[in-house]
Amino acid sequence: MSETQYDRIPPMLTLRELRFNVTVPGRRTKTLTVVTPLTDTQGYTKKDIAGLYGFRWNAELDIRAIKQTLGLDHVRCKTPAMVQRELWVTLLAYNLIRRLIATSAAVHGKQPRRLGFTLACQTVLASWMLLSTRSCSDPRAMHTTLLAQIAANEVANRPGRIEPRVLKRRRHRYPLMQRPREQLRAEFGKT
Repeated sequence: MSETQYDRIPPMLTLRELRFNVTVPGRRTKTLTVVTPLTDTQGYTKKDIAGLYGFRWNAELDIRAIKQTLGLDHVRCKTPAMVQRELWVTLLAYNLIRRLIATSAAVHGKQPRRLGFTLACQTVLASWMLLSTRSCSDPRAMHTTLLAQIAANEVANRPGRIEPRVLKRRRHRYPLMQRPREQLRAEFGKT
């Protein structure tokens, strides 16, 4: 944040605190507290904000898809300009895939959130190879087939699904590199 941006932040914020109960049949009732800058009680009712809070799960799923499926869990670039470019290119790819999913859902009468993001990425990559090598004689038919394949990748409705956030196993048994490569090479050469 630049100094001018920081100076534009007001010294005090007026916030609104709301408490509401989440009731799911077969589970305990949960009381949630939400603090929001939406202070207009007429424009933003308690019920509206509770509904918006429920949609935050989709935002969390979207962030997970960007990080895991599109590989932004680890930024590979070194300079700030290239990191910013990597971030924007990844977000562009995400939006393009989501646009294809939305188009496929509209064409085939399905809900976009019920279509799998990872399988859509894999389908797009597979068709991309055919288009880039000019192996496809009819691109319009290929587009129609692509939308049908994306629409066929429905994910199951699993309400209330809880998964622990743990790693099953490490990918490699090698230790993490915590010193410069030159130092490690010098040590390896001495042994």
